[in-house]
Amino acid sequence: MLTDSQIVLYKAAPPRSFAGLMSLYESNYLRLSWLVDDLSCIQGSRVSSSTGDCDLHMSLREHARYTTTVHLTYYFSEPDESYVAIADPDLRLRIYHDARLAEVLDCCTTHKHEALRRFQAEGGTELDRRWCRNVMLNKWLEYCADRGHRFSFLDR
Repeated sequence: MLTDSQIVLYKAAPPRSFAGLMSLYESNYLRLSWLVDDLSCIQGSRVSSSTGDCDLHMSLREHARYTTTVHLTYYFSEPDESYVAIADPDLRLRIYHDARLAEVLDCCTTHKHEALRRFQAEGGTELDRRWCRNVMLNKWLEYCADRGHRFSFLDR
């Protein structure tokens, strides 16, 4: 299993800097590889079920020669008459296979949970917004791995 200790930093990359953001993307790639057996083989849609956690949903949005774009989310049911499934966090990720990076391209603008709303509410520069979205992804991927979530795209 790959770990963050394998990320080579040539000098200290300060948070919210471009170099720091690239290190965060590399860490996201490593954490995503904990959940997916082979990031280059993602196809279709899969659901990971884990005791004590919501089902985690991943679906392929686009596959190109060097990149893969996926949708990653939990779905929550609203207890009203509609029983509409709400995706939260609702993330679209791009995986750069050649560079071994993963970033959040975008996420929903309104979150069901307060902790996720704080990530979205933080303003600032584009770098600041990317930093917040990708820190959230980084922490969520680690949480999902700790809860035992895994996706296999090799067996089908």
